[in-house]
Amino acid sequence: KMGNAESNTYQNHLSRFLPEEQSDIDRMFDTLSGSSGAAGAKNGKAMKKTVTLAALQARKTIISAAYMREPLPEQMTVRLYNGMKSVDLTGKSSGPSEQIAKEQFVIFMSNLLKGNADEKITIIMRMISKTEGPVKGKQIQEFTEDLIMSLVHVLSFRKELQGWNLENTRDAASGVKALASQLLSELKLADGKNPVGPQLMETTFDQSVIEDWVYRVPQISTFLNVVIRQGFRVLYSLPDQAKDVVNLVPACKGIRGRGLVSLFDIPSIIYINSHLPAELQHKWQLLFSSRVHGESFSQLCGHIVNKGPCIVILKDLDGYIFGGFASHSWEVKPQFQGDNRCFLFSVFPSLAVYTCTGYNDHYMYLNHGQQTMPNGLGMGGQHDYFGLWIDSDYGKGHSKAKPRCTTYNSPQLSAKENFTLDAMEVWAVGDLPENAVIKGKKSILDVDPEAQALLEMTGKSRQSDGLREPLGDDDDDN
Repeated sequence: KMGNAESNTYQNHLSRFLPEEQSDIDRMFDTLSGSSGAAGAKNGKAMKKTVTLAALQARKTIISAAYMREPLPEQMTVRLYNGMKSVDLTGKSSGPSEQIAKEQFVIFMSNLLKGNADEKITIIMRMISKTEGPVKGKQIQEFTEDLIMSLVHVLSFRKELQGWNLENTRDAASGVKALASQLLSELKLADGKNPVGPQLMETTFDQSVIEDWVYRVPQISTFLNVVIRQGFRVLYSLPDQAKDVVNLVPACKGIRGRGLVSLFDIPSIIYINSHLPAELQHKWQLLFSSRVHGESFSQLCGHIVNKGPCIVILKDLDGYIFGGFASHSWEVKPQFQGDNRCFLFSVFPSLAVYTCTGYNDHYMYLNHGQQTMPNGLGMGGQHDYFGLWIDSDYGKGHSKAKPRCTTYNSPQLSAKENFTLDAMEVWAVGDLPENAVIKGKKSILDVDPEAQALLEMTGKSRQSDGLREPLGDDDDDN
């Protein structure tokens, strides 16, 4: 009867996979176990195929001999192996074997790729710690950092970063730590307490708390999904499976060939992108960079007006990196604009998104050349007291939020309340509005009399000639 129970469980898990997915998993297991499948069947159980840790590690070398790099970092391979090993086959009371049976391999894949939080949690617990029982915050932190690092590594290795790469973005290592801290800030004890910092490291968490965390923080499951699919090359080519990566990392346009290193790192791109409206998550296009287009407010306006929803990101002279998402096209006018989808965010020293409170509608503001109203770009708060402000006297800004910004409930984002700007970028997100992609690839300044008049009014009429580049030039960027 035990044998029947075991095979029933196994068949139930197997039936979750489509026929083409089953053959994908069979092929993967055969490769890892080093046999074609026929040899084992002839001699019954004596030759039953299994996978060892050494085989998983060797598999990496086989896959990547041509690259001299591995699709998955060593510590993630060990964690995945511990997860597979933890799958308990009914009736096997001899304790966990060092070898992974086909049934364990299939149930592991089924639970992590198709299961609910309840099914994933036992395996994730073993991936966090080899021993049973509660785990320390420090162990969860190490697992989370390994998971994010492996995600960045495998997407880079498989060339799935969609035009981003580790050379045109800032150092991923600090982004890995920042994103791990952000995800760990959601760990709550049964009494609702939320330990942070050194206290978090020493706090003990039991399985039910971690299950709740995995349920509430979808990134853990999504990242594991992508790491397994792309790391082992299973179930990654089917249309519905490819969606994960598409929505995870937006296609990057406009940075190629400029020798520019973005203020974003890969983990922060993934995190900020997940907070955008779904229809805007597929593409980011660079509209303005102070390092490319110069430090000029009129240049900034000329490149971002009427270009659809945008992300503004800046770095102050103290190294703090922060910004905001504007849900509507920027327009030069003395009124607030935008809607409650706008948000502010911080990238460094911590990664966080601050959404609307509903207290007021001061979402976004852009003005220039007015005598009576403040001139500059602002988000949240109120005139002269913005959550984020770039003055039209380019280079100065402020982030005033004592105790918090009324519009977004954000803290002070810059190191000092009044800061000096070091660098700034603006990225259009989603598809550019039709009126921004102009026939003949002219700049919007050539056809928008208001924007042109604005520049003439400030004595900057044609300085932008020669600095502007046509939109859509690198649509083949990948």
